[in-house]
Order: sequence, then C-alpha cells, then structure tokens
Amino acid sequence: MRFLCDEMLLRLARLLRAAGHDTYLAAGGQRDAELLAIARAENRVLVTRDRRLAAQAHPRAVLVAGRGAYAEAESLSAQLPVDWRLAPFSRCVVDNAPLRQADADDLRRIPAEAREKPGPFRACPRCGRVYWPGSHVRRLSERLDRLAQIPPQA
Repeated sequence: MRFLCDEMLLRLARLLRAAGHDTYLAAGGQRDAELLAIARAENRVLVTRDRRLAAQAHPRAVLVAGRGAYAEAESLSAQLPVDWRLAPFSRCVVDNAPLRQADADDLRRIPAEAREKPGPFRACPRCGRVYWPGSHVRRLSERLDRLAQIPPQA
C-alpha cells in the first residue's frame, strides 16, 4: 500500500515511512487537483483531514481523526489494514527515499558512541542523513508494535 498524506499530516507521514511505507507528503500549498492526480497516477491512498478532499478522492481516501501522529495512526489503522511492521526503518523519514547500507564516509559523520552500537547503520542516498540504532529507534519500534495490534473496523 502506498500513501499520499496531505501537508497537515507530516508526523503521520513520517510514522508511515518509519514503518517502511512509500509515503508521499504534500508540499505546503500544493493544490488539491494536483494531489488527486498524483494519488491516481501513482496508485496511492490519499490520507487527509480535509472532508472535501477525501470526498473527491473516494474510494481511495481515508479521512483521519485525532490529534498527533499516534492518534492519526490509530484512526488510519481502524479504517485500513496498515502493516506497521512492513519494513521498519528502511525509508528516510524526511524524504521517503529507500535507505542503503551506510558506508565508511557515512559512519564518520555520526557520534563516536553511536558507531560502537551493533547496527544496522543506514544512510539516505538523497539527503545524506545517517540512521543508527538508539533510544529513538527503540521507542519508535515500541510505537509501531502497539499500532500493529489495532484491529481494522469491519
């Protein structure tokens, strides 16, 4: 499942990316018509808080409720069978690019204490961010595990 989140859902988009989902995040001010065209052309589920936009994209749209990434993710999970453990930490949460194995140059850019961790170490080929296992990964993994337990509504 591929997603397109409107610009109001930045944190949800990052959570979906952390789970491994290909998630397009609308740019600020991007027009509804353009979002609808992208969703159709790229076969993406449009995720939004905008009732009018969701109605235009029906049936390939989900209208989310709640405030904050976790509440929005719960709302999405209640409506769709989202796999929150699809491929954890395999995409850049900032620009959606699939991550690659970090090389020696990448590792030189992270704190020395992080290099001592067992890995895996990944890097974004687009923006250059380097990812390593730390307390943030543990907390996010726990959050993804909790989301994976939410049954979709019938």
